[in-house]
Parts: sequence; structure tokens; C-alpha cells
Amino acid sequence: MTSSQRIEDYGIRIGRMPKGLRNTIADVPGVAVGHCTLADGPVQTGVTAVIPAPGNLFREKVMAACHVINGFGKSCGIVQIEEMGTLETPILLTNTFGVGAASEALVRSMLAANPDIGRETGTVNPAVFECNDGFLNDIRALPVRGEHVLRAIASAGADFEEGAVGAGRGMSCYQLKGGIGSASRIAEYGGASFTLGALVLSNFGQMEDLTVDGRKVGASIFGIAPPEDEQGSIIALLATDVPLTERQLKRVARRASVGITRTGAFIVVMPLSSNLLVVVRRAGQCGPLGSRPVPAGVSRDCVCQAPSVVPGSRRRSPPP
Repeated sequence: MTSSQRIEDYGIRIGRMPKGLRNTIADVPGVAVGHCTLADGPVQTGVTAVIPAPGNLFREKVMAACHVINGFGKSCGIVQIEEMGTLETPILLTNTFGVGAASEALVRSMLAANPDIGRETGTVNPAVFECNDGFLNDIRALPVRGEHVLRAIASAGADFEEGAVGAGRGMSCYQLKGGIGSASRIAEYGGASFTLGALVLSNFGQMEDLTVDGRKVGASIFGIAPPEDEQGSIIALLATDVPLTERQLKRVARRASVGITRTGAFIVVMPLSSNLLVVVRRAGQCGPLGSRPVPAGVSRDCVCQAPSVVPGSRRRSPPP
């Protein structure tokens, strides 16, 4: 990450597990993040692109799963992810009314890179997720355009900004400034290290509920803003190099909601929200593992490669 201070700079360390080198989702090898921020008077919004793996994602899909906590949202692409267990495009985050423009731009970029899409092969499933930033942004202005998507994708790298940037520009969290946040943790198994990284677009919570590392700090600052009805949302993306199948990734996605509640949120009382958890396994872990240790509960035989595209055919080849 660049420039901005993080919570650990204030002497607060969350959890006990060791963190990755950057303490971001980009500690999972191959994952990259980029932003395009729009900040012009009443327009305070943007686009964030998360690239789960290098290369051509349409031809080298990554395993993926998703879990919806509350379904009051306008994200696109989750139906096919749920059905097929794979992801074939970068993931875009933006505001609610930016989903259409972002989806079109993502499809066009995939068409440019894959002339066979829609001809020799099938179509492509754009993954675009959203939160409503209408409190701080003039969402009716519809400022997000295709060029903003391309800028976010082009700027993606292992080092990226957090906070009020990209899709997080106009977001609020616990009635304070929200936005993009990221972290990572490392687990050791059989002499090998595995990484789990997270990136969130946070836009939820009442100030009085804010909890930091088990301390209910919201109660002490509650007086600076009047209470509001909880109508927020959050998108949480997870990436890992643990060799898991799409079914096991689904289990990870469901459990990510526990992390949200540790910040003070009451998920069951978030009725007007789009709360979506997506977890992906980077492409480098597909296929045989050779001598690399396999975590408990994972069969070496079940760690298979995501279906690939057969040139000249609309069919997908089965895993080898």
C-alpha cells in the first residue's frame, strides 16, 4: 500500500496469526489491485479492479465461490460463479449505478483479448459488485464510464492505496469515512506456508456499535453524529493459495461474515444491504500438487484444474 497510515501504525494489532509482507490481499501471489478515483465536487466515487491471477482469465479460470448474506444488491456475475465454481474476469467494485457501465467495459476488454468469445467459444461472465455511495456522492450523475474501468485495470499492481480511493471514495462505515481496506494472514502446514488475503468495500454500521480489537470504541465517540437507521452494505473479497475446491471455498466465504461481526455489525438487522462475500483460489494452485503438503481435509486427488476453453469449440474441457 502507499502513503496512508494503517491501524497498526497506531499500535493496534488485530488477531494473533502472522501477517503477510504487505498485509494486503496482494500477499497472495499473483493478485493485483488497481483504482480509478473520481473526485470532482459532488462526484465522489470510482472503480476498483481486483485481478485474481495473471494471464488470460477467460482461458485460465480460477476456482471461486460466493456467499450472499443479504441480497438487497445489484451486483452481476454471481449466478454463474455459484453454478460453475469459477471466475473468468477481473472483479470490479463500484457504486450501485455504475454496475452497468462497468459490466459493459469489462465485457469489451475481455472481447478485445479473446476474439473467440461469442463465436468459437461461449460468452463471458463479468463480475461486478457494488455498494451505494449516495450519501457522499451524487450517484444520480452516473459518472462511471468505460474508460474508468480500463484505468483501474491498467493500474493494478501488488502495491495499491487503501481508504477513500476507487470504489471506496464515497463510502461510509460506522458513520465515519469508509472505503477500501485489505489485510492478509499466513498459516503454516507441514513445513509450507499458505496465505489468505482479504479486501473489503465497507459501507455499513452505526457509530455506537463500532468495535476495534474487542474494544467498543463507538460508544465513546457516539455523540459526534446523530444515530441513523442501518442501511449499509459491504463487499468482501478473499483470495488464497490454499489448494481448495470450489465447495471448500464456499465454506470459507460463509465464515467471512464472522470477521464482519467482530467489528460490531449486527448482520441480522441489516435489511437494506448488499452483503456479498467472494473467495477465489489463484490459478497457480490448480492442477497436481506434487510433493507440496495438502492441508487437512483436502484430498490430493480432488485439487483439480478449473475447466478451460477448447479453441474452436463452445464446450469446456473437463479437468485433466
